Formats: sequence, structure tokens, C-alpha cells
Amino acid sequence: MAQTDVLLTKEPAPQSIQACELPHKEYDVACNTGAYTSSGLATAGFRTAKYLMDEWFQNCYARYHQAFADRDNSERQRHESRQLAAETEALAQRTQQDSTRKVGERLEDMHCWKSELQREIDELSAETELMRAQKRRLERALDATAVPFSIATDNLQCRERRQHPDLVRDYVEVELLKETELIRNIQELLKRTISQAVGQIRLNWEYKETCEMDWSNKVEAYNIDETCSRYNNESTQVQFYPHSGKFEESASTPETWAKFTQDNLLRAERERLASVNLRKLIDCILRDTAEDLRLQCDAVNMAFSRRCEELDDARHKLQYHLQKTLREITDQEHQVAALKQAIKDKEAPLRVAQTRLYQRSHRPNVELCRDAAQFRLLSEVEELTMSLNSLKEKLQDAEQALRNLEDTRMSLEKDIAVKTNSLFIDRQKCMAHRSRYPSVLQLAGYQ
Repeated sequence: MAQTDVLLTKEPAPQSIQACELPHKEYDVACNTGAYTSSGLATAGFRTAKYLMDEWFQNCYARYHQAFADRDNSERQRHESRQLAAETEALAQRTQQDSTRKVGERLEDMHCWKSELQREIDELSAETELMRAQKRRLERALDATAVPFSIATDNLQCRERRQHPDLVRDYVEVELLKETELIRNIQELLKRTISQAVGQIRLNWEYKETCEMDWSNKVEAYNIDETCSRYNNESTQVQFYPHSGKFEESASTPETWAKFTQDNLLRAERERLASVNLRKLIDCILRDTAEDLRLQCDAVNMAFSRRCEELDDARHKLQYHLQKTLREITDQEHQVAALKQAIKDKEAPLRVAQTRLYQRSHRPNVELCRDAAQFRLLSEVEELTMSLNSLKEKLQDAEQALRNLEDTRMSLEKDIAVKTNSLFIDRQKCMAHRSRYPSVLQLAGYQ
């Protein structure tokens, strides 16, 4: 025997007992000695002489007894074997029937859980499709809010082109600013809701895949157990698998097996209910946002209508005052012309009176008398001068009034033009643009 090399990490301890050789064992050899026997040193350990009659009978009896014992033992063994075979056959049949029954019960359990998983998968699939439809509604509603926002901002920009003094922060502008702020808030809400819907769809898909994986494993196990339930002793596909009688370390227990599927079903059911609640919330959000937008749109339209009525009324009043001002300007122009004619008419008598006074101032000596004619001429000149001054003053007043009327006319015409421009912006631009406002169905994402 070859000595095996052993790797030692340290020097072995010395032995306390010295190694030595074992003593030789002595064997006793039976010798054929006694009466009627043959013995000798040369035949020590070997039988060379004939057997004795006693030994022959003894040998025969020994053979008879051995045969009888062997037959008896064989019969007993055969009986025990038949009994054992019958017992093992019955045990094998009972065991096989019990195993088949257990496999059948297992098939029923798997079929039950498989049906529950299939139902949950179908419901999750249907719920996911409904959630996708809601997400598409949200996206359509979000796209539809772009038109109202564009209309509101365009209205605000158009109204910035109003001229002074109509460039005011009126209730129309306040309602338009409310509308733009409302649309921004709704857009942010819809974006957040879309994100929640996408996350819920992802969770539905994940738990659906989990249930599908569990369902697939159960279908595979069901097919395996169904195949096993059809096996019998006459099956040709069976063979020996010596190592199949051991439990796998990773094998689950019936309790953990059932709990695993129950947990999958509970989680899937919880997510499905969450998806249903989210869909209801989305319905409420879309309905409320569409109603809020339409209400605000109606409020803005009413504000525009009211503002246009005010502008129309103001323009009509300005036109009325303009017509009266124009008539007054005409009358005043006639009055100025009459005053000028009156002044012109007073110049001739004044020239006559002044000429008379001038001529009479050349009377000689004592004839230069302050007579009644002289006094009357002096008073006539004074009266005419006073009349001319009064007429000129009135002419100046009339001309100033005429200029004021002209300024008023220009101001009225300008204000009428401003009102006309404001009416054109509000009625022809803004309100015409607002006629393309989306409907409630579009704002709710149905179109």
C-alpha cells in the first residue's frame, strides 16, 4: 500500500509508544487420529483415508436434515414472499390511489386558483384599457385647452391696441385675466392627472404581469400534474428516477403556495380598485374643468356684450352731441358773420360823424361854437364808438366760442373714432374670435 503524502503545517508530535512488529498467530490443524484412522506427518491437515460408516450415515443424515431445513426455510420464505408481495401490492395500490387522489385534489386547487388568476387578469386588462381611454381623454382635453388659452391671450393683446381714453382696465380685462389664470391651473391639473394615470397604468401592467406569471406557472404545473394523474402501471412513458424522491430545498409549502397567490390577487385587486377610483376622479375632473371653462367663457362673453353696449351708447351720445355741436358751429358762424356785418355797417355812420366833426372844427373864430349840433355829433361819435367796441367784443367772444366749438367737434370726432375702434376690437376681433371656443364635449375630452 503506497504511503500517501500529507501536507503538514507543523512538525508532528513525537509518539509515546515505540512502533514494533505484531506477533505471529499460531493455527491448530486437526489431525485424523484415533482408532481406524490414518495419520502421519506427511498427511497432517489432509484427509486421505476412507470415511467410516458412522461418518457416512452422519453425513447422510446431515444432508437430509440440511435439505429439510432448506425446504422448510424456502417454503417459509416463499410464503413470506407471497404475503409480502401481496401486502406490498395492496400497499402500492393504496399508495398509488391515494397519490392519484391527492394529485386530483391538487389539480382542483390549482384550477380554482388558476381561474381566480384568469379572472383577475381579465379584469385588470379591461381596467387598464379603460384607464388608457381615460388617459386619452385627458390628453384630448389638455390639447383642447390650448384653443381657449390662445383666444384669451389674443383678446388681451388685441385690447392693448385700444386708444386713449378707452385703454382702461375694465371688467372685460379682469374676466379675461381670470380666464387665462383658470386655463393655466386646469392645464397644470390635467398634466398632473395624466402623470397619475400613466403611473396607475404602469402599476396595473406590472401586477397583471405578476398574475400572468403566476397563472403561467400554475398552467404548467397543472399540465404536469394532469399528466401525472394519467400515469398508471401500464403507462409506457414511466421510468426510474432514483433521485426524484428528495424534496427540493427551494420547494414551497401548501401554506406559502396559497399565500403567494392570495397576495398576488390581493395586490392586483387593490391596484384595480385604485384604478377604478382614479377613473372616477378623472371623470369628475374633466366634467368640472369643462363646466368651469364654459362658465368663465360665458362670463367673458357677457362682459364683452355689456362693454359693447356701453361703447355703443357712448358713441351714440357722442354722435348726438357732435350733431348739435355742428349745428351750433353753423349758427355761431352765421352769428360771427352777422357781427362782422354789423361792425361794418357801423363804420359808415362813424365816418360821417367824425367827418362832420372834423369839418366843423375848421369853423373860423367865434363860429367855432359848442352848439347843440356839436354836442350831438360828439355824442353820436361816442355812441358809435361804444357800439363798435361792444360789437367787436362780442365778435371776439363769438369767435372764441366758435373756436371752442371747433375744438369740441374735433374732440368729439376723435372720441367717436376711439369708440368705433374699441367697438371694432371688442366686437369684430375679440367676440368673433371667441365664436371658435371649444364645446363642452371637446373640453371634456370626448372629441
